[in-house]
Amino acid sequence: MVNMRFFFALALFPALAGAAVLPAAIGLHKQISVLQPAHPAAVQPIWNELGLKDTEAAQYANQPGPFTFTVTQLGDSTAALAAFYWQRPASSKPSTAAPLAAEALDSLLLVHGNYLLFFQGYKPSKPELEAIEGALPNVDHTPLPNVYLPESGLMPNTERYITGPASLAAFLPGIPASAAGFQLGAEAQSAVFHSPKGDLILAVFNYPTPQIAMKQLGEFQKAGLPLKRSGPLVSVTLPAAADPELAAALLAKVQYHAQVTVPEHIPTLRDNIGNLVINAFILIGILLAITLGAGLFVGGIRAYQRRGGRDPDANTIVSLHLQ
Repeated sequence: MVNMRFFFALALFPALAGAAVLPAAIGLHKQISVLQPAHPAAVQPIWNELGLKDTEAAQYANQPGPFTFTVTQLGDSTAALAAFYWQRPASSKPSTAAPLAAEALDSLLLVHGNYLLFFQGYKPSKPELEAIEGALPNVDHTPLPNVYLPESGLMPNTERYITGPASLAAFLPGIPASAAGFQLGAEAQSAVFHSPKGDLILAVFNYPTPQIAMKQLGEFQKAGLPLKRSGPLVSVTLPAAADPELAAALLAKVQYHAQVTVPEHIPTLRDNIGNLVINAFILIGILLAITLGAGLFVGGIRAYQRRGGRDPDANTIVSLHLQ
């Protein structure tokens, strides 16, 4: 496993132009300088795989010293999840700042849609976070993928989400890219599980259909690793000789349960015959009221015209003389 820490190589000189996403102030802390973040060339293929769009960083005034805020915009929410697992410090603990958030002694890393937010040297309050998140443009709120990794025995902060060959080579070098089949729409998740006989990695590859998973099963078998297929999922443990009993137990816990949802008709007021009859009588009453009102209005005008001889023709009767 590759243990990466969330540190960008930040130049300590201000950029010539202001950042487009970073706020001018976070609460009472004003921005004092814009930094130039740079990703190491060795991990740039992974960032490209995650659809990296932009990374901005700045320093903000604080006591006893300034803190750094870094914003990374990725292709979608799944890519942000993968980046969060990858960049989360090994010593961090879950945080309540967001559904996907981890905090260390003086840092906070969290996900908002397709954005990865990292605070070094300061942990913002909830109102400050809400203001920052509300100002982010083009936020992707696509639902996150399901997690199929068992929780029992999982070592904290070892989860990884793999979306392509670059991250596969970094996190699961024992599995060939030909077996993974990312060109077929595969994605994978992995984690390290503790065993007295030797820690092992469980990787779960998710394919669009069970047929594709069945086809790729033969490619995985060529690697000689313990594996299992359940629906569109192919589970693999490595290294092969770490702990056969734990490997078999972990593979047995990965289960895919398909759920078929039948559209259910929800009755409305229009489906009740009693309401239909009542509404029909209401409509008749309205029409009668309109008719009565119109008759009284016309009759009142004629009566007014007849009184006092205001209109000599008011009492005139039209005769057709049809005899």
